[in-house]
Amino acid sequence: MKMAASAKEKFTQLDGHQVKNYSFPLDRIPRLHYEDPKAYALIKNEKPVILTDSNIVRTALKWDLDYLKENMEKGEFSVYASNTWKFMYFDEKRAQGWPNFSPPTTRLTMKFDDFYKQVKSFNADSIKSNSPKIYLQQMLNDQVGKNIVMDFLGFKWEWLNTMKKEMGWGPLTSNLLLIGLPGNITPVHYDEQQNFFCQVTGYKRVILCHPEMFKCLYPYPVHHPCDRQSQVDFDNPDYDKFPEFKNLSGSEAIVGPGDVLYIPMYWWHYIESTKDSDITTSVNFWYKAGQTPDKISYPLSAQQKMAIMRNIERMLGEALGNHTEVGPLLNTIIKGRYDEQSDN
Repeated sequence: MKMAASAKEKFTQLDGHQVKNYSFPLDRIPRLHYEDPKAYALIKNEKPVILTDSNIVRTALKWDLDYLKENMEKGEFSVYASNTWKFMYFDEKRAQGWPNFSPPTTRLTMKFDDFYKQVKSFNADSIKSNSPKIYLQQMLNDQVGKNIVMDFLGFKWEWLNTMKKEMGWGPLTSNLLLIGLPGNITPVHYDEQQNFFCQVTGYKRVILCHPEMFKCLYPYPVHHPCDRQSQVDFDNPDYDKFPEFKNLSGSEAIVGPGDVLYIPMYWWHYIESTKDSDITTSVNFWYKAGQTPDKISYPLSAQQKMAIMRNIERMLGEALGNHTEVGPLLNTIIKGRYDEQSDN
């Protein structure tokens, strides 16, 4: 399945693939052999890199839609539906505390056979229409099917465990299986975990932005259902509301079958299934942060400052007992008081 571009949308070519065209400057994410010492150094310094020839998920490279249909268990899987091509994450529990919140997606549960049929039913007409688009996002566990589990056990766990230990990361928290249509977009956001993002089938365009870009991307408040997501719409940025967005810059790349992208904790990332791709399948490996060092080095990194800001918002919410009071209090604290310092 390949998708034709709408005449209203702006696209460009990246490594022979059709991707969305955005106005901010983008350089390239380094692409190195997984045994290259430079790749190791980048990961050690929490800098993104694409690892090639690693065979980390070699046993999953056969996971096309037909193979998964034959081997997935008959249980229920998490599938998200969106009226647009964008699939923004939100916290369903937090949404209950925001009466005016409109969920950007709908979470469904369906059997893999039903997901398969819906994907196969997508054609040029349904893609162009306002019919919901779908994206399967399922944690991998021992309930997904015997053959899938065997493939999972065949991943390059010795290398993964060695890297986790040498990088000083915490435990592996989860593996997420993602199966999407060409054109599906995960809008820009950051995670509080280290991530090895492994591309299995199809091609995705990724944009990464340094944590220093926090001020350009205007994340939702910590207590908001869309916490960690940017409020800025890349396709139609509101420069009056988000003036610093004009200073955004980042790095990009195309990842294909067998590629492993290291996404450091707190790095902003946007992921787009290329429109000229077939169905895309990815698996990620999320790891908790390592232990806080006994001695703090100054100046603090952008990641450390993001963690501090999150903790301040979180503690204020707990102290005030009402998340709606956090913003006004922060504005009272800073408004007009630090202008001279910010100009220096």
